[in-house]
Amino acid sequence: MAADTRGDLETMEESENGTAVEPQVKYRGWKAMPYVIGNETFEKLGNIGMASNLLVYLTTIFHLKSVTAATTLNVFNGTTNLATVIGAFIADSYLGRYTTLGWACIASLMGMLVITLTAGIPELHPAPCIRGQQCMGPTTLQLAILLIGFAFLVIGAGGIRPCNLPFGADQFDPNTGAGKRGINSFFNWYYFTFTIAVAVSSTIIIYIQSEVSWAWGFAIPTILMFLACAFFYLGSKIYVKVRPEGSPFTSIAQVLVVAFRKRRLKLPAEPEKSLFNPPHASSLVSKLPYTNQFNFLDKAAIVSHTDEVGPNGLASNPWRLCSIQQVEEVKCVLRVIPIWSTGIIYYVAFSQQHTYIILQALQFDRHLWRGSFEIPAASFTIFPMLALTIWIPLYDRVIVSRLEKFTGKEGGITLLQRMGIGIIFSVVAMIISAVIEDQRRRHALHRPTIGIAPSGGAVSSMSSLWLIAPLMLLGLSEAFNMVSQLEFYYRQLPENMRSVGGSLLFCGIAISSYLSGLLVTIVHHTTEAYGKENWLAEDLNKGRLDLFYVLIAVIGVVNFFLFLAFAKWYRYKGLDDGSDTDLEGEQVLQC
Repeated sequence: MAADTRGDLETMEESENGTAVEPQVKYRGWKAMPYVIGNETFEKLGNIGMASNLLVYLTTIFHLKSVTAATTLNVFNGTTNLATVIGAFIADSYLGRYTTLGWACIASLMGMLVITLTAGIPELHPAPCIRGQQCMGPTTLQLAILLIGFAFLVIGAGGIRPCNLPFGADQFDPNTGAGKRGINSFFNWYYFTFTIAVAVSSTIIIYIQSEVSWAWGFAIPTILMFLACAFFYLGSKIYVKVRPEGSPFTSIAQVLVVAFRKRRLKLPAEPEKSLFNPPHASSLVSKLPYTNQFNFLDKAAIVSHTDEVGPNGLASNPWRLCSIQQVEEVKCVLRVIPIWSTGIIYYVAFSQQHTYIILQALQFDRHLWRGSFEIPAASFTIFPMLALTIWIPLYDRVIVSRLEKFTGKEGGITLLQRMGIGIIFSVVAMIISAVIEDQRRRHALHRPTIGIAPSGGAVSSMSSLWLIAPLMLLGLSEAFNMVSQLEFYYRQLPENMRSVGGSLLFCGIAISSYLSGLLVTIVHHTTEAYGKENWLAEDLNKGRLDLFYVLIAVIGVVNFFLFLAFAKWYRYKGLDDGSDTDLEGEQVLQC
């Protein structure tokens, strides 16, 4: 692996004949983690703390209509997730992960500072509403400054989200056992810090914003983001900084174009021996063996009578002749896409914990032990995070070592197996949610109620604590599937596309959010067409939210069997067709 490392790695060594050679990379491993994890923790605390309560800020301080505010935030969140593709492309192709992360952290800090100023300076937000008079909306200048803050946050997230995970993994030597174990632990702890950030932001920071001061509520995330920048740059001298090797998308495009041009040519009897296979020069991307999947792409490496090879052994025109290495890198990408697609469908279940589970909680009895304290409905989203917070350290430090002794495999079980278990847990969580909602609705319709919900429906006397079980199960599902997805993309895509791999999860979440919205719209209009209350009525007592959960569970079951088929078909990166290693046999879930 090539690394642009400064400090004690900056001096180039010389060989006996006086020519410069690449220095030996010194992986610091866990010594670099205080800076990496410190940066990630404070960055997440800052960004999530800033974004968690923006809907309330836009409607109460900027006096935007709820529809306008919701639309603005949907565009902001969608753009933020999709911007990760651009950030990953820039990191892998031009700047490298270290430089991209550094500038992205500064961009996020600038965005938070701008939004904090809109809250702290009276001239930068509309005047408070006067009772009996219509609230004044924001001026063009006030709205423009707010949008500038949003733009900086989009730029920052576009660079941070796809890069911080692979950058942390870059600090471990992937060629040693200790390094591999370090990477596995780092992925778990990365997601652990995320859950802590969500938990703190969903409680303490939101409380300060809503009950104390918006200026202080935004200033605290801004200060946390400043600490994230400080942690990042303090570790600069000991980081391993992987150099970009040019755009990986150019190589993908070359393979597709050349394969199409040579589509009429016939493949040789022994492709691995006859196709164009020049010396492997990259110190970053590992040499990949030939595989017989996607054979139509192999035609890009057929040497025809019109192709020219330069004196260095490389193709004179890469748009007319590609190497086996280039073809195999494209195959890696194509193999990952089916697994990634199942992640999009999988995340539909999680979209409900931020919408209908909150509405469901509003029609439960949320009082604790018959006391006066009532749990805020939005606070129930903390329980999946709580399950993650408890499970990840337990799994990483206790369960993995025992599983490894039992199975004899690194990590105990494979990434695909962990992802499959996560899908099963999400299906079970939806079924339990359906059963609980059916019981809640029966209580509300046939037993004494305790009040009226904001939707106008009766509040059931059934305790809201029943919601904890499916929510905790969703948290465990996320620990198995989402963490494994992150590590899967990192390991299975070519090394020069690791930042792109980091963006895949966020793109999947963005698409899943749109898919969930489409599903809600279809169910709403379809069930309403029969002249009865639709499944997703404003008053859940008149609807059938339990059937909606069952529908999601059925979709999850179909998705699970698709995942099984894709997992069985999948071939791990670096395994040739004749390989008889344990990894190849581990592809199929042993359920």
